[in-house]
Amino acid sequence: MLKESIKLIIKILKGIISFLFVILFFAAIFLSMALRLGTDWAVKNYSFSSFDEILYTLGTSVTTASKGVLNNFFHSNIYPPLKITLIMFGIFSFIYIIYRFFFRNVKIQLQINILKKQIFFNFNIAILIFLIASIIPVYMLSCSTVYAMDNLYVNEYIEANADSSNFFEKEYVNPTDVEIEFPKEKRNLIYIFLESMESTYTDYEHGGAYPYNYIPNLTELAKDNINFSNTNNVGGAHMPYDASWTMGGIVAATAGVPIKNVFGANSEESYENGLVNGAYALGDILEKEGYHQSIMVGSDLTFGGRRAYFEGHGNYQVFDLFTAREDNIISDDYYVFWGYEDEYLYKYAKQELEKISENDEPFNFTMLTVDTHASDGYESDFCPNYSSNPYLNAVYCSDMQLGEFIDWIQEQDFYDNTTVILAGDHLSMATYPFEDIDDNYDRRVYNVFINSAVDTGNFKNRDFTTFDYYPTTLASLGVKIKGEKLGLGTNLFSDTKTLSEKYGNSYIDQELQKRSTYYDACINLKQCK
Repeated sequence: MLKESIKLIIKILKGIISFLFVILFFAAIFLSMALRLGTDWAVKNYSFSSFDEILYTLGTSVTTASKGVLNNFFHSNIYPPLKITLIMFGIFSFIYIIYRFFFRNVKIQLQINILKKQIFFNFNIAILIFLIASIIPVYMLSCSTVYAMDNLYVNEYIEANADSSNFFEKEYVNPTDVEIEFPKEKRNLIYIFLESMESTYTDYEHGGAYPYNYIPNLTELAKDNINFSNTNNVGGAHMPYDASWTMGGIVAATAGVPIKNVFGANSEESYENGLVNGAYALGDILEKEGYHQSIMVGSDLTFGGRRAYFEGHGNYQVFDLFTAREDNIISDDYYVFWGYEDEYLYKYAKQELEKISENDEPFNFTMLTVDTHASDGYESDFCPNYSSNPYLNAVYCSDMQLGEFIDWIQEQDFYDNTTVILAGDHLSMATYPFEDIDDNYDRRVYNVFINSAVDTGNFKNRDFTTFDYYPTTLASLGVKIKGEKLGLGTNLFSDTKTLSEKYGNSYIDQELQKRSTYYDACINLKQCK
């Protein structure tokens, strides 16, 4: 009886082991195909610049991304390998049934001569086939992993994190240690982050990379106001390392620091007081000065840690996809692109600005456009067919809508005491619109400061990063900053050298890639002693 029980247990264990082996076998095949296709899809559709960017996105609310992007990803990279794997599993099951009925007891005998003695090994044919076949998924998964590491900056990430840097210790200026003086009459701020907006989109005449000007309104605004430029024409800021995606760009511009990934530390649940806890951001400063602060986006604000940042650094009032439905800007079931397009975003902004401006306290109204998001952008029905390139046409249409919105702002009573800032959040992550431009062209992030409280003649032929927008924004409100530096940023209205002008952008990016114990403890997690 005991022997029978042991045999039964052994038989069950063999079955479980065989089942797990089969699962791992086909899982490895599926993963290898999905990884290879996913890598190709990412490289083709999005211009990633660091593995930190990928880690950050995966570590936050991926499910709140555009439904179109998610559907495209699954249809391109998950469903095909899943179908192939299921077909292979079906073929395997059929072969296994044949084996069970006809070849179950077939064995192969292997004879080996060792020290003049003959040793015989008996192999079950099924086990032999699986041992040989197991080489296939292992080889496929290994090749796909190496391919992904080569193309998604994983190798550079590992190499950079093996080294450390004291760049933050040397150059980071903690805003809480800086004397900041606001004017007696505080100015309002309208800060419009323009999705993927570059000075690149202008024509050759204005310093751009195209024969046609895809941002004529932004070009005129740059010429008529203060456009900090790397050239004597319309230009912009260098995009620093780890500021190459929306939240990275926004944090760079409003806190003067990048978002450097710490495993598990960038999920919203891990933050009690907001993203990059130790940073003292623009929102923190303005909140302390009694500003009413709002953030408006055309999607779910939760995506990418945006809600954590804006609620944790300034207690911003939120206007997003869900409040737009509640406020009857769109219907309850409305959803296009990432949520709702800029056509409704500007309508919503006008409505809320009229309400906010009636209050006594100064306001900071921040918003983020969406129609120019990679990979193809979004074209409303009224958009003219200015270009056969869908993305560039979306850029042109976005410029057209923005021009009308700025005209509206300038007609309002609150405009005289309001600084308006237009700034790209980062360089575009689209790929195909830039395939034909000169490889040596220096793509820059667009900016313009409208109705600033201060002026400067030193705004052309400057080298700077989006970190510099942080103190420059405060200066445009008439704020005096002792030392002209906050975070890693320098007030561009001053003649103080920026870090770019001091070190060069290549050196800065190189240092930012490395591990920083100061950043991890003091800026990311607020655990400085």
